[in-house]
Amino acid sequence: MNYRFKNLLGAPYRGGNAILSNNTQLLTPVGNRVSVVDLVKSETVTLPCENTKNVTRIAVSPNGTLLLSVDEEGRCLLINLHRRVVLHWISFKNAVRAIKFSPDGTLFAVAIGKLVQVWQTPGFKKEFLPFQLVRTLKGCHDLVTCLDWSPDGQWILAGSKDLTARLFSLNPIDGYRPILLLGHRHPLVGVFFKVAKNRRDVEGAYTISKDGAIFNWNFYPATDEKQWKTASFNHSQIAVNRREANSNDLDKKRKWEDEDEEVDAAVMINPNETAKTLNPGNETLNSTEARKGSVNDITGKKKKKKTHNDEPQIDSTGYQSHLGSETEGNEKQTVGIEELDVSMSKDGRQEPAQALHKGQWELLKKDFFKQSTNLTACDYHLELDLIVVGFASGIFGIYQMPDFTCIHLLSISRVKITTAVFNGLGNWLAFGCAKLGQLLVWEWRSETYILKQQGHYFDVNCLDYSPDSQLLATGADDNKVKVWTVSSGFCFVTFAEHTNAVTAVHFLPGNHALLSASLDGTVRAWDLFRYRNFRTFTTPSPKQFVSLAADQSGEVICAGTLDSFEIFVWSMKTGRLLDVLSGHQGPVHGLTFSPTNAILASSSWDKTVRLWDVFESKGVVESFSHTHDVLTVSYRPDGKQLACSTLDGQIYFWDPIDGQLMWTIEGRRDIAGGRLMGDRRTAANSSSGKCFTSLSYSADGSYILAAGRSKYICMYDVAEQVLLRRFQLTSNLSLDGVLDFLNSKGMTDAGPLALIDDYDSDVEGGLDRQIKGHLGYGLPGTATNHGRPVVSTKCLRISPTGRSWAAATTEGVLMYSMDDSFVFDPTDLDIDVTPEAVDVALSQGRHLRALILALRLNEASWIRKCVVSVHPKDVATTAAGVPPKYMRRLIEAFAEYLEGSPHLEFLLQWCQELCKVHGHTIQQHCKDYLPALRSLQKSLTRLHQDLSDTCSSNEYLLRYLCTPSFPN
Repeated sequence: MNYRFKNLLGAPYRGGNAILSNNTQLLTPVGNRVSVVDLVKSETVTLPCENTKNVTRIAVSPNGTLLLSVDEEGRCLLINLHRRVVLHWISFKNAVRAIKFSPDGTLFAVAIGKLVQVWQTPGFKKEFLPFQLVRTLKGCHDLVTCLDWSPDGQWILAGSKDLTARLFSLNPIDGYRPILLLGHRHPLVGVFFKVAKNRRDVEGAYTISKDGAIFNWNFYPATDEKQWKTASFNHSQIAVNRREANSNDLDKKRKWEDEDEEVDAAVMINPNETAKTLNPGNETLNSTEARKGSVNDITGKKKKKKTHNDEPQIDSTGYQSHLGSETEGNEKQTVGIEELDVSMSKDGRQEPAQALHKGQWELLKKDFFKQSTNLTACDYHLELDLIVVGFASGIFGIYQMPDFTCIHLLSISRVKITTAVFNGLGNWLAFGCAKLGQLLVWEWRSETYILKQQGHYFDVNCLDYSPDSQLLATGADDNKVKVWTVSSGFCFVTFAEHTNAVTAVHFLPGNHALLSASLDGTVRAWDLFRYRNFRTFTTPSPKQFVSLAADQSGEVICAGTLDSFEIFVWSMKTGRLLDVLSGHQGPVHGLTFSPTNAILASSSWDKTVRLWDVFESKGVVESFSHTHDVLTVSYRPDGKQLACSTLDGQIYFWDPIDGQLMWTIEGRRDIAGGRLMGDRRTAANSSSGKCFTSLSYSADGSYILAAGRSKYICMYDVAEQVLLRRFQLTSNLSLDGVLDFLNSKGMTDAGPLALIDDYDSDVEGGLDRQIKGHLGYGLPGTATNHGRPVVSTKCLRISPTGRSWAAATTEGVLMYSMDDSFVFDPTDLDIDVTPEAVDVALSQGRHLRALILALRLNEASWIRKCVVSVHPKDVATTAAGVPPKYMRRLIEAFAEYLEGSPHLEFLLQWCQELCKVHGHTIQQHCKDYLPALRSLQKSLTRLHQDLSDTCSSNEYLLRYLCTPSFPN
């Protein structure tokens, strides 16, 4: 029962930036976790590390080892991607809009509000203060939205909502003020450095705004100090004088704004002259004089002392007219900076190798994407000089810079693209649509899809394992049925024929067909070979189905209704309606067939559980009454026990043969969850949600899992009626019902602070407000928490092998698997049973004794070593001497070994001999051996599929190799 979190399936992408790491790994936020998709192996894994709230920004180090995940409130986790463990954490105390590692990975920059903070990347060792603030870059007058590092890691380009981009220096430079790149009329979405092709020097930048404008900036380094002393001018003071001269004339002010765009195209900054300002008494210079370079009067004045009038000011264009030295107040924050790639100036100051502050920045070209909607995502590939942009209409484009040549302009959806990113090689593009929960990876040269995954963007209602535990089917409120491969976590088929919410799914024996029931009044059968709907079961009048079951042969299909309280029975072969079972006086929410006979058990809200003989048409065989509504029912795998849960939080265990109540479990205290935002009572005093809505027996029937509208899943020992373990689904505070006690600081006269609608003006057209259900607030019957998701579990299933279980929760399908890698569980251990004794027996050729000692040690590595050491001719003799009490452990070892061993024929020979010799014992104790046999079947089925696929794809090559060659 050592279950650990394994994966998260069916969870949609809800926002945040995506990253393509190591060219083949796609990382995306999924709730408060991060999902990693291996695009080569076609596998997806969700990291077990959890943030406090939903993740909004992620960043990966250049070597692909470290991951930074930041949630809505600015709490950041530093995760080791290879080990999947949290190394350190820090709280930035505010929302983070952008985060990025430096090119060498030693630093990372974070955009927090109007500031850009540079932090030192912690190492792998334990430290008291792992995060050290290196520098805080100020100067932006609105929220910083994007940033980029220069290739040498010495400069940071930051874009802001104040319509400007600022060039910050990582190392303090005396008298340097950030260079401003102006001209945009909307907030910036992306800023990127561009470099020369033959060297790694910065030759300019690209700035992209929300209205679809892209500005191409060129940088011209100063080669002669005397030459650019003569050509430099103080642009900010010109803007101040313009504002003073034209403050009372609106028309002239607008004229100056238009002229500013021309002047802003060529801004030259000299750090040696930045402290020199104009005399306020001088005559105001116009833009024509500035463009002619009449700056002798500017640079010829004496250096003036800083007065109160020299405070930072903003002119009408948003240009900061007078900034103080960027190094003021930051000397203490530069401790610990590695002064890499720097040079010494004439006055002894350290300066970056490429002095971007010494030279001229010129606006080379303006281009526009000319789309009717806002630009929402963009990315730039440095080596290929390509830019990809995504729009709110679902259109994306790829452009070759600097010529602005459109390579592709396509539409992937009708909703907003929230993220677009290149991989390292530049051949793959990743797109994300938060509204649809869709992720795409596209190879733009061949125009083919590498990945196209979409989770359930509404709640998952039901799930079911295939008989061999390799597949998992899910149904949700989005009217779709998805089938997932458990080992890889990939969805390989989606059925969308239902027109209403899917309420139940069920696999038929053989893994070849799947059943699904829906509120649209149909039960559909799906072919998993041809991926089509081959049978549809309906009723004479429309009904709403909420439960589904099939007998062991798969010939009889039963479905329970929500409105008419009846059970409908169909034939799978003919599709005809065979019978209608009446008798319940409430919705039939639970249906299950006995594993050993044709008895159907049904549970209803009329406080009864009824047993039906479907084949004999005898109607109700037995009826079990309860004091409260019965919510679900489940059979034990051997068919000798029946479990059901009621509305008062109790689990009843019945003997279906004798019709006697065996015992009950009181689970109200165990399932009690957290307090909702709108609850007037505390979690302890509230009666809502204290019941189990889903039950599932283990493969051997020794324990049972129970879940409901709570953040917990309880595991009970059936024989002892005790709580063995309680799993907490999530710690995501973005969901309602996670906290047991609410903070009184969040309570206001208008209600909880978290439920007050803070409408974001950046949301386009108010469309998101309608989607979120804001229009229905205050109406009778609406949610008291304003549509905030409530943590709960709607369905729960244990795999037939007993090695894993899955739960359909608010965040998606949580999968837990048994982890035996660190568990030492020997059997019949005494002083003589040691690894040294196993080695001695193997050296003496006593393979049977060595195998028995290894089985008593219960160590997988020693068991494999003993099995491989047996000669193929001695397999039959050794298998016959294995005691029956060790057979189950040996079968489990073969099931694990078959998944990665190249000795396929040898292991199959072992399995055949064990079945021949011990077949009678296995049959007599089938209940004990069933989980191990199903695990073995799962491994053999997977190997069979891999071999069949390989042979079918190389059929003609195999024929050629098998053809005998004839001499000429």
